Amino acid sequence: MYSDTSPHPAPHPADHRDARLGIRHAAAWYARPAARSWTCPPAARARPAVQGFHASLPGYAPTPLTEVPALAAELGVGRLFVKDESARLGLPAFKVLGASWAVHRAVSEHLGRPAPATFDALRAHLAGGSPVRLLTATDGNHGRAVARLARLLGLSARIFVPDGVHATAVAAIAAEGAEVVRVSGGYDAAVLRTRENATGPADIVVQDTAWPGYERIPGWVVEGYATLFAEVDGQLRAASAGPLDVLAVPVGVGSLAQAAVVHHRSGAGDRAPALLTVEPDAAAGLLESLTAGDLRTVPTGTTIMAGLNCGTPSSLAWPYLLRGVDAAIAVDDAATARAALDLGGLGVPAGPCGAASLAGLRAALTGDGAGARRAALAADRDSTVVLLSTEGKDANPH
Repeated sequence: MYSDTSPHPAPHPADHRDARLGIRHAAAWYARPAARSWTCPPAARARPAVQGFHASLPGYAPTPLTEVPALAAELGVGRLFVKDESARLGLPAFKVLGASWAVHRAVSEHLGRPAPATFDALRAHLAGGSPVRLLTATDGNHGRAVARLARLLGLSARIFVPDGVHATAVAAIAAEGAEVVRVSGGYDAAVLRTRENATGPADIVVQDTAWPGYERIPGWVVEGYATLFAEVDGQLRAASAGPLDVLAVPVGVGSLAQAAVVHHRSGAGDRAPALLTVEPDAAAGLLESLTAGDLRTVPTGTTIMAGLNCGTPSSLAWPYLLRGVDAAIAVDDAATARAALDLGGLGVPAGPCGAASLAGLRAALTGDGAGARRAALAADRDSTVVLLSTEGKDANPH
């Protein structure tokens, strides 16, 4: 599924500790400059098919790509844009793109029928009722997206929610008509409960993380995110912005970052930009894994970045992230809260997970040692930069 002939990268470690949580990570920054020369095959499914399906969803429209000159000046780059996912298909986060494509593929396969081209055709397949139940674990946004799809398609859904997800986000999932099951423990514990509960012939687990033996449906989730990156490409061209140089992506289990790697390392984008991943310092599983050179699980703590509070990267995403990510950084809650406040003041209603991209880029491009970090990202005063703001301020209140 991927190819690589380069040697394993040497990490650029710096010791980091969250004193409040007692969690130690081997590095707060990691860089692999060779990532931009690595290539991978494109997604198995044609991108136009994914985009065509999304265009058929009720209320579809591209989300805004908002230029923010004040942030470009602050960070010393040419032009800076924020992809605002605060109102994606009537939901406050990007997750519905992956969930809708995965549900459409998984339900069609379950029914023994070819996947239709449009959402209305899928709904017609299910007319008259269908013994299908969708199950998933969530830190908030993915679960609500699956619950919304279940409601629109007349299916039942059971959503497993770990500790740390705000009651308002849980209530929003329940308001979609889904059964919500609270799980004591973190995200990994909720995923395990989901797997244990999928015992009936009508049960379909629609999870946005993979583990050995469960990779097809998470792969469809990743394919679904292709629409977001295709929109960005078109919006940059419309803004006469030139090719993208740096893309900052918040990371939970890494499926969105995997989609970014596939898009930009397979020739789907206009050029190969530097990819910066950003995680909470309370749950920096990808940063830890990249530094170690193998897939790791880290203990998670409490963070306002609830949707990123995941200790184990997706096994499907990991090979792509290991070779295709230029740099990774961890940020704390204070930096993210400030970033969310600043984005809001600039017209982008970002929640903590969405604002993590700005907090991470600030940490990378400013402060002690910024020169080396800017060089790793090839970020200069002529660079075009995009931040993915993956959720709105109301998605996961804190």
